[in-house]
Amino acid sequence: MSINRLSPSRRHDPYFARETKRYAVPLPSREYILQTVEEQGKPVTFEALCELFDIQPDELEFFQRRLRAMEREAQLLRNRRAAYIVPERASLIAGRIEGHPDGYGFLQPDDGSDDLFLEARQMSKVLHGDRALVRVIGVDRKGRREGVIVEVLQRANSRIVGRVLIEHGIALVVPENRRINQDILIAPAGGLPVRAGEVVSVEIIEQPDRHAKPIGRVVEVLGNYADPGMEIEIALRKHQLPFEFSPGALTEAEALPIAVTEDDRRAVVDLRDLPLVTIDGETARDFDDAVYATPQGDGWRLVVAIADVSHYVQPESALDRDARERGNSVYFPRRVIPMLPEKLSNGLCSLNPDVDRLAMVCDMRIDSQGEISTYTFQHAVFRSRARLTYDQVWDWLSGVEEPGSDLHRQLLPHLRALEALYRTLSLARDRRGAIDFETIETVLLFNEQGKIASIVPSQRNDAHRLIEECMLAANVCASDFLQGRQQACLYRIHEGPAPEKLENLRNFLKEFGIVLGGGDDPSAKDYAVLLESIKLRPDAQLLQTVMLRSLRQAVYSPDNVGHFGLSYDHYTHFTSPIRRYPDLLVHRAIKAALAGQTYSPGNWGELGKHCSLTERRADEATRDVTNWLKCYFMRDRIGEIFAGTIASVVPFGLFVALDTVYVEGLIHVSELGDEYFQFDNLRHQMVGERTGRRFRLGDRLQVQLVRADLESGRIDFVLAASE
Repeated sequence: MSINRLSPSRRHDPYFARETKRYAVPLPSREYILQTVEEQGKPVTFEALCELFDIQPDELEFFQRRLRAMEREAQLLRNRRAAYIVPERASLIAGRIEGHPDGYGFLQPDDGSDDLFLEARQMSKVLHGDRALVRVIGVDRKGRREGVIVEVLQRANSRIVGRVLIEHGIALVVPENRRINQDILIAPAGGLPVRAGEVVSVEIIEQPDRHAKPIGRVVEVLGNYADPGMEIEIALRKHQLPFEFSPGALTEAEALPIAVTEDDRRAVVDLRDLPLVTIDGETARDFDDAVYATPQGDGWRLVVAIADVSHYVQPESALDRDARERGNSVYFPRRVIPMLPEKLSNGLCSLNPDVDRLAMVCDMRIDSQGEISTYTFQHAVFRSRARLTYDQVWDWLSGVEEPGSDLHRQLLPHLRALEALYRTLSLARDRRGAIDFETIETVLLFNEQGKIASIVPSQRNDAHRLIEECMLAANVCASDFLQGRQQACLYRIHEGPAPEKLENLRNFLKEFGIVLGGGDDPSAKDYAVLLESIKLRPDAQLLQTVMLRSLRQAVYSPDNVGHFGLSYDHYTHFTSPIRRYPDLLVHRAIKAALAGQTYSPGNWGELGKHCSLTERRADEATRDVTNWLKCYFMRDRIGEIFAGTIASVVPFGLFVALDTVYVEGLIHVSELGDEYFQFDNLRHQMVGERTGRRFRLGDRLQVQLVRADLESGRIDFVLAASE
């Protein structure tokens, strides 16, 4: 059908011009369909809609597809008579299901309003992560909106990993994800044979409803809980982490050269005479960045070279699609799930010493006050002079050791220039008011059998901070460059504290006679000043923890609102394109801006949400693995007494962090004493009703280990007898 023959009703579509650009013969837009259904004032059948919009026979299938897509996204709903209605008119709310291990759950509405409570009976129809339409039925005794599920819009779980349980001859799978609180019945035929206790992956063949449990088919037997590396295999599947590259991506990677070609060298700036070096941890294998500094006038020249991943990973290639899906590399103890195939991540893109590599280079001039006066971005070829480690560099700079080779002795003046520059940048950071929370990171040390031998705090020295300041400077230049050229990108944003959390923080600090400056809109400097003023107090750790928890999480977004914690007006991630997809997007945006073009990978907002999600997914997966390993480590120490600090107070008890082994476990509220304890959220404490005894965040305790359960991943303590 020709567009010229469309009826007046079709041409009245407010978005007719937009749809015409997309399709030769445009269907009614989603907005026009919603408007029309609303105007009818009653449910509208499919046949009636076809008549209203003059849908021709050859358009029926395509029109039906559009309506189904609108149903999936909760823009439309079909009632029992198969007529279409607008969900809002029926007081229905669309959102994502959030399950709770205790059986109940919540709907997180798409519109950002408060969550709706769903009792266990309602949760029997859905699994964690599903999308649903919910009707509000009232308010529960805790003042929360309560709802009932009207319709499941989209199922989130096609495969689930869990442990096989056989009861009375019936095989079940108990999901590893505790938010999925329904066991999966194993279909008697069509799947792999299993034994009780095995860890398996099941494909859901029937989703749950109010009358029946979900049914699945075993498609993969992973092994037993205690098998080496099983904790990682479980985490990969539990969190739906992509861990196998597509055939297309592997083919593209294989087709790439093993070294920089002569054509590529001629097309870029040659910086091979510059003595750039990489400085990383002992176990690092992918080297994103190389640095060089030299005094210049009353300041410095700082050059940061970043692996030019965008030269090899082209937009919409199979490599790009795989990298986008992964979002980032995932670093487990003893295993890495890379964002890019090894040929790129550890080979062609890794800035290994003594080989030519392509790079995006940020060349900066920094004055004596630590301010970046000028900078340029350029494509370059360079050659790293050495692969150095943090400990090695710091030993040389602090005089603990002397460089042992002629090459290292030649590099030492440039390393000293980097150190001097770092001192200046650090002072500028203090003047700017960036927040610097003191936290303890730990390292798991393994024996030859692959089990934890010990858990030790990671040692950060000034060589770590030196590289960190160099990367911050390059990231700031990248965001400034793109902002100045009005090129959209993903900023790394960190908003200030939410009003409610800020009020709670001020009320908490008031009890200690402490005031956070800045009124209703404190700056990072207000936080930094307060942190400096309390650092010698005995309760400094408590106060710092509460301050940290008042802040929001950093995310990726095309909307630049600045970075609160670093006290930057604009900030982005540029320095790790091997392992972070947002950095790769920033490189492409810079290249486009340098060429006088505009780069658009699609919807920047959706990309930001996706990359923030993959980052959280990776964090949750690594935390699961680390907790499981710590649980395994503690199994042989049941009954031992430990000293620790209350790290978190929750309604059901206290989480205690141990001093020497850096493991965290729970004292259940029922184990606190012979009385009832009330949870005080504002003061981060538990208070006994009869005695008034308090257990507060940051308090010191002696605890006894009573359980380390691998299946649940729980470590449980009780108060030691002396308590």
